[in-house]
Amino acid sequence: MMSSNAITIFLLFLNISLFPAISALNQEGHSLLSWLSTFNSSSSYTFFSSWDPSHQNPCKWKYVKCSRNGFVTDITITSIKLPTGFPTQLLSFNHLVTLVLSHGNLTGEIPPSIGNLSSLITLDLSFNALSGKIPVEIGKLSQLQSLSLDSNLLHGEIPGEIGNCSALRQLELFDNQLSGKLPAEIGQLLALEIFRAGGNPGIHGEIPMQISNCKVLLYLGLADTGISGQIPSSIGQMKYLKTLSVYTANLTGNIPPEIGNCSALEDLFLYENQLSDNIPDELASLQNLKRLLLWQNNLTGSIPAALGNCSVLKIIDLSMNSLTGGVPVSLVTIVALEELLLSYNYISGEIPAFVGNFSALKQLELDNNKFSGEIPAAIGQLKELSLFYAWQNQLHGSIPSELANCEKLQALDLSHNILNGSVPHSLFHLNNLTQLLLLSNGLSGEIPSDIGNCIGLIRLRLGSNNFTGQIPPEIGFLHNLSFLELSDNHFIGEIPLEIGNCTQLEMVDLHGNRLQGIIPRTLEFLVNLNVLDLSMNSISGTIPENLGKLTSLNKLVISENYITGLIPKSLGLCRDLQLLDMSRNRLSGSIPGQIGHLQGLDILLNLSRNYLTGPIPDSFANLSKLANLDLSHNKLTGTLTVLGSLDNLVSLDVSYNKFSGFLPDTKFFHDIPAIAYAGNPELCINRNKCPLSGNRHVKNTRHLVMCTLLSLTVTLLVVLVGLLLFTRIRRAAFARNNEENILEWDFTPFQKLNFSVNDIVTRLSDSNVIGKGCSGIVYRVETPLKQVIAVKKLWPVKNGEFPERDWFSAEVRTLGSIRHKNIVRLLGCCNNGKTRLLLFDYISNGSLAGLLHEKKLFLDWDARYKIILGAAHGLAYLHHDCTPPIVHRDIKANNILVGPQFEAFLADFGLAKLVDAAECSIASNTIAGSYGYIAPGKYKHFSTFKIQLNTTFTNFKFKIFKIVKSQNTTYL
Repeated sequence: MMSSNAITIFLLFLNISLFPAISALNQEGHSLLSWLSTFNSSSSYTFFSSWDPSHQNPCKWKYVKCSRNGFVTDITITSIKLPTGFPTQLLSFNHLVTLVLSHGNLTGEIPPSIGNLSSLITLDLSFNALSGKIPVEIGKLSQLQSLSLDSNLLHGEIPGEIGNCSALRQLELFDNQLSGKLPAEIGQLLALEIFRAGGNPGIHGEIPMQISNCKVLLYLGLADTGISGQIPSSIGQMKYLKTLSVYTANLTGNIPPEIGNCSALEDLFLYENQLSDNIPDELASLQNLKRLLLWQNNLTGSIPAALGNCSVLKIIDLSMNSLTGGVPVSLVTIVALEELLLSYNYISGEIPAFVGNFSALKQLELDNNKFSGEIPAAIGQLKELSLFYAWQNQLHGSIPSELANCEKLQALDLSHNILNGSVPHSLFHLNNLTQLLLLSNGLSGEIPSDIGNCIGLIRLRLGSNNFTGQIPPEIGFLHNLSFLELSDNHFIGEIPLEIGNCTQLEMVDLHGNRLQGIIPRTLEFLVNLNVLDLSMNSISGTIPENLGKLTSLNKLVISENYITGLIPKSLGLCRDLQLLDMSRNRLSGSIPGQIGHLQGLDILLNLSRNYLTGPIPDSFANLSKLANLDLSHNKLTGTLTVLGSLDNLVSLDVSYNKFSGFLPDTKFFHDIPAIAYAGNPELCINRNKCPLSGNRHVKNTRHLVMCTLLSLTVTLLVVLVGLLLFTRIRRAAFARNNEENILEWDFTPFQKLNFSVNDIVTRLSDSNVIGKGCSGIVYRVETPLKQVIAVKKLWPVKNGEFPERDWFSAEVRTLGSIRHKNIVRLLGCCNNGKTRLLLFDYISNGSLAGLLHEKKLFLDWDARYKIILGAAHGLAYLHHDCTPPIVHRDIKANNILVGPQFEAFLADFGLAKLVDAAECSIASNTIAGSYGYIAPGKYKHFSTFKIQLNTTFTNFKFKIFKIVKSQNTTYL
């Protein structure tokens, strides 16, 4: 018995000794735990609580699957932050079929030994922060069917060895920093169904002809790249292609007629290229085509009637081309159409009545064309219509009352036509209407009290018409109203007190009417008001003291009225004021010193043609940013000494007052014309010819000695300053070319700046370059006082031609007056006749394009929404609300800068005339209108500045939506 027990114990001991791993974790499990240990201190570690080291294998662990033999075949981990590099511990998993590590913030490079995973069928490393090149060893994965490396920081070329992955069906490389040409070896992937390499601006060259060998390709995405040349005609061999997405690239030539052979095509996205010639009639063969987006190209000819055969089309966007002719009748068959966008072409004829048959139509954009005739009443049949733009055409007749049947209508813009008659009362019963813009027509009649029913209105702009009657008090019911423009009409009566109920108002423009009465005190409730323009009316009474409560006010214009009394001191509380015009009234008393505390006042201060008395307040020395000052035709006294410190003055008029004493001894006062201070008989213009007060006895010895000492001191200072300037100029000269050495810099600041031209020019080195564009090179420059600014050096003028310096300075000066929280500030400009520099605030996070494609920061959708909203606000200000109006016309991700809190700043605004359009290769750089300017001696001259170009804020909202969708990998 004892012997039997001893044998049993011995066998048990032997079993434990010889087979210790029977209950221990296998090698693959250990490898996974080894990788997990690299980030066990992070919060993500908790997601892997099921990874129990006491298990025999990892087959029951979350995110892991195994074969029947217990080998790991599938690892899928998504949307968990993995603060580590690529898990090299997994490279020995010989049975691994699927490896998905997406949305995990993985860093580092993809190791070349990835080629050891010979059984891989699916490899998904998308939405991480992987860098380096795509290893050529990827070509060893002969079983691979799906490769997703999109949305990383990968650079270099797409390796030609990818062509060895003969089983590949899905290849997604979009949103990286890849460069070079597309390898012809892609044509070896005969099973390829999806190829997406968009969002890599460095990819260039033509689409390789060999891609037509991919006969079963369903999706070809090369958007937002440098792809150039023509679309190969061989693309017609792709019978199964459903999506062709090559937008925002450099395609040229025509759209090949062979594309009509792609009978399965549903989405054709070729917008923002340089495609030319006609839209081919062969598109008629695309019976499955649903979305046709060809906007912003150089397409000519007429809209092909053959499009009528594409009966399932939902979106047609041909805007921003050079199309002519009318809208073909054949389109009547496209009953599923949801968006018809034809803006910015030369399309003529009448708006066809058959558009009323498009029962699903949501957006109809016909603006900036040559449409004539009347607006068809049939549009009223469009029950789904939310947006109708037909502005800047030649439409006449009245606005059809049937438009009120479009119950979902949100935005209606019929501005800049020849419409007449009254606005139908029923239009003001559209509860969803947020924008009603009828500017610059011949509309007449009164605004009905029914307007109070249109409670959703945000923008009401009826300026430059023939409206009469009073402004209805029911306007006070529009609590969401942000813009109210009724200027240049024939309104009479008083401004209704109820306007104070519209607490969301940002702009009130009532200028150029026949309004009477007083400025209502209820304006104090409009705390968000940025612009208040009541000029050119018959308003009387005094300026309300409570106007100072409008602390967000940027521009206050009440000129050309009959306003009396004093300038209220409370205006000194409006610290954001940039333009203040009270000219041509009957104001009296002295100028309050509080006006001098408006340090943001930089565009204009005009108090001319009143009855003001007393001296210029000493506090005016604080107006260091002010560009234009007009105090003429008053009864002001005292000296002009305080104005000598206003370094940013561009225009000054102090004529016809009672000023005395000397003119300030500054360059500005030496250069201004005599008319600027005429009508001041006691003002001393020439110091040498003015009689001195007091005794006229001969200077005594003491006076002579003091003058001698003073002269010697000044001489020494001049010599020292001269030596210093000579040294700095010599140092700067080495950084310039021979031609620039003999040219004098003209420095025009738009702010009070604490650096000189030499401080900037000497720091324009290659090491400070942060970007290049079609208009020039951008440098990051740190001034001697540690202020960081961005300097754009515009490309030089060709053929040695020297531009007109006055022309450039005048244009830039107006851009320098633009102020908005979503527009990058132009600090100043430098010009020596050959080289032109623009100085801007430096925005720390760079461009939106950099954030999207270089992955410097993660942009969640809240951040993206904030950026887009800010850009839209800035663009709306430029187009509609700034003085003068400016149309940007080159909106793209590179021109939207992003601040530290994801606030958006528009850049490159108004540069259309400052650079040679021929230097830029993209179509959007062609100037389509006129650009004029008159020096701002008076405020009214600001209104002469106008750019008419090829984009609008209204189109921008839809375009930016499409851009956001594309960045969300919908089209790339």
